[in-house]
Amino acid sequence: MTKPDQMTAGEHKARHDRSFKLLLLFAMISMTMMFAGLTSAFIISKSRADWLKNLELPLPFFISTAVIIGCSLTFHLAKKAIQKNNRSAVTTYLLVTLALGIAFVFLQFAGFRAIISEGYYFTGSASNITTTFLYVVTIAHLAHLAGGLISLLIIIYNHFKQKYNSGQTLGIELGAMYWHFLDILWVCLFLFLYFFK
Repeated sequence: MTKPDQMTAGEHKARHDRSFKLLLLFAMISMTMMFAGLTSAFIISKSRADWLKNLELPLPFFISTAVIIGCSLTFHLAKKAIQKNNRSAVTTYLLVTLALGIAFVFLQFAGFRAIISEGYYFTGSASNITTTFLYVVTIAHLAHLAGGLISLLIIIYNHFKQKYNSGQTLGIELGAMYWHFLDILWVCLFLFLYFFK
């Protein structure tokens, strides 16, 4: 077995990269468990007499689902581009990902406004348990997405500082992993909220 001081630079980098990927994986597992708890509470609450059975998700939530899938795709393309040292393509894909991520946030709030315009409220005496659950689940996802946007801004900054190339892709790889996770998480939540009324 190779001792730490006998490792080559390549072996050290591989171990370093693996450690960061494992840390991110553990963080994503803990986030998944949190949302599993929220959805379990959602299912249990469906038996309440005041549960809204006829609440429809407004159009902005459908559009935002397509938008976040687009984020995942453009981040994947950015990762592929940096592996080929295509810096201009990486710039384009990262900036498009940022724009789509911001659009996702605006669409989520447009969805909230649409629900309020139908006479349903998320908090206060006029609120309902169904809309409150929808609000909590969506805001929790948006909080995690805020972390994704901050990390994306850092990745874009590092990219412009030319810290990434075909031999150093860790930052973009980690960013892509997290955005794929956010994408899958939202799609699962959206399908859950759509089908388990």
